[in-house]
Amino acid sequence: MFSIDRLRILRELADRGTVAAVAEALSMTPSAVSQQLKVLAREAGVALLEPDGRRVRLTDAGQALVLRADDVLAAMERATAEMAHYRGSPRGQVRVASFPSGAALLLPPVLTVLAGSGVEIVAGDEDLPPSEAAKLLADYDIVLTHRDERAPSPAGPRLAARVLMREPIDVVVAPTHPLAGRSSVRPEELAEETWVSVRGGFPVDDVLESIATITGVRPRIAQRLNEFRVIETLVASGYGVAMMPRFAVAHPALSVLRLSGVRAARVYDLVTRPQAHRRPAIAAVLDAFEAAAREVSAS
Repeated sequence: MFSIDRLRILRELADRGTVAAVAEALSMTPSAVSQQLKVLAREAGVALLEPDGRRVRLTDAGQALVLRADDVLAAMERATAEMAHYRGSPRGQVRVASFPSGAALLLPPVLTVLAGSGVEIVAGDEDLPPSEAAKLLADYDIVLTHRDERAPSPAGPRLAARVLMREPIDVVVAPTHPLAGRSSVRPEELAEETWVSVRGGFPVDDVLESIATITGVRPRIAQRLNEFRVIETLVASGYGVAMMPRFAVAHPALSVLRLSGVRAARVYDLVTRPQAHRRPAIAAVLDAFEAAAREVSAS
């Protein structure tokens, strides 16, 4: 019989990547973490870890046991939640990570819907690519992430993902720019522009890569910033042009142009552990996000 606590330590290692990170997260010493993993390996009867430079990594057996650990720990969480359900309506704390512009759009209505319900959201802003969602689930129950609509879903053996909504990505220019006042623009007309963009790996940058493919010209990117308010201010001052998600545009002076002939959008995903939706409190939060997204899309 495997120890629940040791299975949890193994899952933490799979999520966080290093023994030191696991020790910090669980308020243990690295030597104590290593010792518990050695005991778990003896219980399993196979090697769960192998050297990887100065670190360790999971063996195939270790990766297989992590999947079973996910199942066991999820079952324990469901049992706790089901007992809470018999005591009344869904209750408890749900930790939610979300990228800033998505949180600004959806978190207020979600908090409003859940106010007084007994479900408490503890929100954190985490602007990481979807490939990092697994790491975030070490500290959160739900991760709201975004990707280019052509990119694959972040779902996998240890991750469940549900598509929340699609948000078009537009071009924004200063009011003095020659393109200002138009309703749309073709990619070829943007070949010689100077861009203010986001860091690589995020949806806006992926769309710029698509434009480069169409025009055959690499975009001239002067600045890379992940804060849309800063990007808007630079563009409004005439520093360059930018791609921005439609619902994130707030600067009143900017001229917004739709891309003609190119499907450009980002997709919002809600990422959880595979069985997390069976916990009533998490299900209530997922439902609230879906209702908020439907309202935004409808308007």
